[in-house]
Amino acid sequence: MLPRFVGRLGVADAVTIANAALGFVAVVVAVVDIDLAARLILLAAIADGLDGILARRYGGTDAGPYLDSLADVASFAVAPAVLSFVVVRDGLGIDFSVITAELLLVTTVCALFVAMAVTRLGMYTAYDISGSYTEGVQTTLAATILGAAILAGETQPWLVLAVTGAFCYLMVSRIQYPDLLARDAAIMGVIHALAILVPDFVGRTFPYALLTLGLAYMVLSPWLYWGDAERTGTVDVHGNA
Repeated sequence: MLPRFVGRLGVADAVTIANAALGFVAVVVAVVDIDLAARLILLAAIADGLDGILARRYGGTDAGPYLDSLADVASFAVAPAVLSFVVVRDGLGIDFSVITAELLLVTTVCALFVAMAVTRLGMYTAYDISGSYTEGVQTTLAATILGAAILAGETQPWLVLAVTGAFCYLMVSRIQYPDLLARDAAIMGVIHALAILVPDFVGRTFPYALLTLGLAYMVLSPWLYWGDAERTGTVDVHGNA
């Protein structure tokens, strides 16, 4: 007897499910090789964009939006929170043999990151999925910025913890973020790929470039992002949760 998903799910759904698996592998790898874990999260972000392209090309399924948000919980909620936890734990030399204020603080911030990311994904699926704007920083963007920062060597523990804490609010804020135009998503995708494949090239150029682009979009796009005409539907846009 065939599994019940046979004939019901499409190629885009398969990529979405692979995205979830990448998130789990990133969590497992984080305690051994933090850079590899960051690269896996960035790879998951590429998969997150690819499944949308495939859904538009070959058609989506009724389960697609739900699978997408569920996969994002693994890759862009739990996995980046674990990365932050490991970086801060190692940077501060936190000992697990005793409960300290530092351990409680790091655990609380990272747990809150997961909680707010899950909240944001649920709100996105319910209210934003069909629009050209979304409220709050995308979980994919938050995970990308954290992953790119780690690959760029920006692993000061208090800075990583502060950024993780800031995302706890930004992901559920009312700040409106426009969906990326397809051409801009393609540029980001290329930088993503290069950051994954050659992260150490010329002083970590590509992780820094990805970090810069991610921060620029996060800070500037609610007010300065171009493409209002394209967002009327004449040109494809690329949105994510």
